[in-house]
Amino acid sequence: MCPSKGTVWIFILLFVKNVFEQEGFGRQKRGYRNINDIEVNMSDPLFTKQWYLINTGQADGTPGLDLNVAEAWQLGYTGKGVTIAIMDDGIDYLHPDLASNYNADASYDFSSNDPFPFPRYTDDWFNSHGTRCAGEVSAAANNNICGVGVAYNSKVAGIRMLDQPFMTDIIEASSISHMPQVIDIYSASWGPTDDGKTVDGPRELTLQAMADGVNKGRGGKGSIYVWASGDGGSYDDCNCDGYASSMWTISINSAINDGRTALYDESCSSTLASTFSNGRKRNPEAGVATTDLYGNCTLRHSGTSAAAPEAAGVFALALEANPNLTWRDMQHLSVLTSKRNQLHDEVHQWRRNGVGLEFNHLFGYGVLDAGGMVKMAKEWKTVPERFHCVAGSIQETHKIQSGNKLVLAINTEACQGKDNFVRYLEHVQAVVTVNASRRGDLNINMTSPMGTKSILLSRRPRDDDSKVGFDKWPFMTTHTWGEDPRGTWVLEVGFQGEEPQRGVLKEWTLMLHGTQSAPYIDQIVRDYQSKLAMSKKEELEEELDEAVERSLKSLLSKNN
Repeated sequence: MCPSKGTVWIFILLFVKNVFEQEGFGRQKRGYRNINDIEVNMSDPLFTKQWYLINTGQADGTPGLDLNVAEAWQLGYTGKGVTIAIMDDGIDYLHPDLASNYNADASYDFSSNDPFPFPRYTDDWFNSHGTRCAGEVSAAANNNICGVGVAYNSKVAGIRMLDQPFMTDIIEASSISHMPQVIDIYSASWGPTDDGKTVDGPRELTLQAMADGVNKGRGGKGSIYVWASGDGGSYDDCNCDGYASSMWTISINSAINDGRTALYDESCSSTLASTFSNGRKRNPEAGVATTDLYGNCTLRHSGTSAAAPEAAGVFALALEANPNLTWRDMQHLSVLTSKRNQLHDEVHQWRRNGVGLEFNHLFGYGVLDAGGMVKMAKEWKTVPERFHCVAGSIQETHKIQSGNKLVLAINTEACQGKDNFVRYLEHVQAVVTVNASRRGDLNINMTSPMGTKSILLSRRPRDDDSKVGFDKWPFMTTHTWGEDPRGTWVLEVGFQGEEPQRGVLKEWTLMLHGTQSAPYIDQIVRDYQSKLAMSKKEELEEELDEAVERSLKSLLSKNN
C-alpha cells in the first residue's frame, strides 16, 4: 500500500533540517607545483634546474621538498649586507656570476700568503670545490649566467686554505679567525678524512680561534660557523669529527631530491639540521646546479660539501632580516624552524624529545626552511645567557665485554642553587675515555632524564684501532634541546659485530650547556601536551566508536 501525500511530507520534514544553495569553488591537488605558479622570475638559465631552491618535481624529485627560499625572497630578503666566507681551495672570483658579489677586502690566500685566493690550475679541475660552493651562496640573479645563489645579494669572500700538501694548526686557526668583524658566516665543507677509521678534530690554536670567534666575532654577537657533517656514509660517524660535532659549529647533513638520505651521509647526534645534495638516480639534472671554474656552470656539484653552503645562504637571509642575531640565536632558529617535510631515513625513525621537538638521528631537526626562519628571525629576541655545568663524573675503571652492556648512571641537579644552574638544555657533551680491542665495534648510547635516547657512537666497521681508543673525547648531542636536565642520565656502552671484543671505560663526565630561562620552550611544552591530550582524546573516541560498532554488529547478529 502506498503512503498518502501527507505521510510523505511528514517523512521529509523529519529528516531534512536545512536547505542551502551551494556555491562552486576551486580545489587543487597538493604536491605538484608549476614553477610558473610561484612568483619568482629569474632569467638565469640553470634556475629551473635548481630543485633545492624550488622543487616542482624536476629530475624525478619530490615536489615541495626544498629550502623554501621563494617565501624569503618574496618577503624581500636576499642576503644584502651579509658576507659569507668560503673556506676552501679558492674561488674563481673572475667568474661573471660571482664577480659582482665578490668581497675582495675580506678574502685571503693562506696557502700562498697573498690576497688573491684564485684556485690553482689542474688539468682535472680538482680545485673547483670552493667555486662551486660560492655559487650556491652568492651567484648573482637575473644576469643570464648559470643559476642563482640562495642569498643572491650577499657578498662572498674566498679563503684559500685547503690546497697544500698538508694542513697545519696555524693555517686553520688563521682561516677561521680571518676578519671576524667583516665576515658574518664561515662555510666549511671539509674536515678529517672520511675513511671510517679516523678520530680527529681541531688542534689547540684552531679551538682557541673558534672560541674567540663565537665570543668576539661580529662585535660580540659571534661568528657563525657552518660545517658539512661528512661523506663517510654508514661506515663513519660524524661524532668522530671534532669540527662537525663542536658546539660552536652548526653541523649540516644532506637529503637528496626525493627526501631520502644520500648514500654518503654520515649520521650522528650532533647534527643540527639538513639541506640538499645530489640525487641517487643517474639523472644528470639531479645534482646541485652552480658556478664552476673559468666562467663555466655545472649540474654535478654534490655531497655534504654542497649542503653546508646552502645552509650558509639561508643563514644570510636570516641575518638580513635581523642583523642582531647571535651565533646561538641561529642555532635556536635552526631547531625551531627546520621541518621534517618529506624527509625519510630507512634506518633511523623520527622521534620527539622530552619537550616535543621532532628530530632524526641523521637529519637533525629537519630541512632548513628559509621562509620560516626569516619570519621568526624578524621578531626574535636574543636568547638568555648561556651557562655550563659539570653535572657529574665517573672516574672508576669499568670493563666492557661482548654480549654484556656496561650501564652507568649519573644523577644530577644540573648545578641548581649555583650561579651556573642549567634549566633548559642546548648542547650536552659526554666526555669519554675508553679503549677497546676493536674501537670500530664500540656502540655508545645516552638517555636523558626525560627519556630521550641519543646514539653517541655507532659501529664503524672499518676502524680496527686497538691502542688509541677515545681519550677524553667530547661526544655531543643536540637531541635533548630544551629539556630539563635534572634527574638520572644513563650511559650504555657495548659492542656490535661478529667477533667478541673487550674494552675498558676509564671516564665519563657529563657536561650540560644551556640557559636558566627559555619562554618559547615553555610554550612548546604546552602545545605538545595539548596535542598529546587531543590525540589521547581522539584515541579514546576511536576506541568508543569501535566498541559501539562491535556492540551493534553483535546486536544485529543476534536479531538475525
